[in-house]
Amino acid sequence: MSVEAILLSRYGKASSAASPVNRMMAAFAADFRDGVDVNLGVGYVNENTIPRELIEQSLHEVLARPDKYRVALNYGGPAGSANLIDSIRRFLVDQRVGGLTAEVLARNEIIIGPNGATSLLEGLAHVTAPGVVVTSDPIYYIYCDYLERMGFAICAVPEDRDGLEVDRVEARLRDLGFGKDDVRFFYVVTVNNPTCTILSNARRGALVRLAARWSRELGRTVPVIFDQAYEHLIHDASAERPESGLLDDEWGLVYELGTLSKILAPALRIGYLIGRDGPLLRAMVQKTSDAGFSAPLVTQEMASYLLDYHVAGQIDRVNAGYRDKAAAVRRWIEARLGDALAECRGGRAGFYFYLTFDRVATHERSALFRFLARTTGRDDVDGPPGAKNPRVVYVPGAFCVHPRGEMVEEGKRQLRLSYGFEELPRIERAIDLMSEAVRYAESVS
Repeated sequence: MSVEAILLSRYGKASSAASPVNRMMAAFAADFRDGVDVNLGVGYVNENTIPRELIEQSLHEVLARPDKYRVALNYGGPAGSANLIDSIRRFLVDQRVGGLTAEVLARNEIIIGPNGATSLLEGLAHVTAPGVVVTSDPIYYIYCDYLERMGFAICAVPEDRDGLEVDRVEARLRDLGFGKDDVRFFYVVTVNNPTCTILSNARRGALVRLAARWSRELGRTVPVIFDQAYEHLIHDASAERPESGLLDDEWGLVYELGTLSKILAPALRIGYLIGRDGPLLRAMVQKTSDAGFSAPLVTQEMASYLLDYHVAGQIDRVNAGYRDKAAAVRRWIEARLGDALAECRGGRAGFYFYLTFDRVATHERSALFRFLARTTGRDDVDGPPGAKNPRVVYVPGAFCVHPRGEMVEEGKRQLRLSYGFEELPRIERAIDLMSEAVRYAESVS
């Protein structure tokens, strides 16, 4: 008797084949050699920025104060810990994040995701009817790939140095055969991943005004989701300080997604969403309940303690570390790769540089990629069988631009380089190897 394959949902069928990034990273992880190979692709925070002693202290404090941190090792409520929500409110006001005030926050609710900021993004795809999502190009490829597996279509609008070009949104929709009625929400990473371009306040305001106009014309809300994952990591003192989209949100369209992963520790899995009370926020709370009642209550309470007592100094330390790394990495890029580059973005916030080469291709089949992956088939490049020379992982730009967007050809010559996880001597070595790879690619072209 033959057994038919299990009946998968549309999402299940789309997920049964690994995404390009999933496939590439899995292949590298299978035989990655610590201390030999260099991973500039992974978006991990630097281990030295994680305040281990403070996290240990926070656990002791939470467990020693059951009067304040009630039943911390039990289940929590689906909207999130009241302590943590209060701490986030104080943190945002005290640190003057985005110019937020207690009055603005009083008009909005804060909910905690079940498993970090990514779980809130997943929730938005579950509770929103499928349609078009407008975002910037290059795209945040992990979420956009997920949205497409969930049945959404992506309208990727090219960015410039100020972020998504808002005045091009309607033209891009028409080019793709969509109208504004097809749009379900706008999604913009305010310090873009992969480019680390900082969305300007002028563009932020223009996007909210566009969504407001469409909402009035359509008779329904077209939300704007600002993903602020890297906004606490703007370490260039000359950069424009972001202003929250909530400040002038008369229509209740704006939702801001925050995380403590980049400034405290990803393992705490704390992500939060700020926005007006209403059907969307209530549906998101129910989604959290369905996913397991709440995020682990003990880590929520630990995060509350850290926000109340240690966050200001921690943010300063984290940004000082990334500022120094960015300056060093930019020097090496300019000195060793500069002649081959058309553009270098990033380095002012977050922990990515986004490189565009003049002529050298960067995609998985390119000579540059195969040199750094040691898959050229030449022993003088790859090393003898069974003993590969040092390898370097990066994220090809072909993964970062949307396949139906305007940047497909340009993306074949781009890459994202992370200076977050690896330490500076390893990064310098990697850039030396990239320089060798450029010379190799030019010699075989």
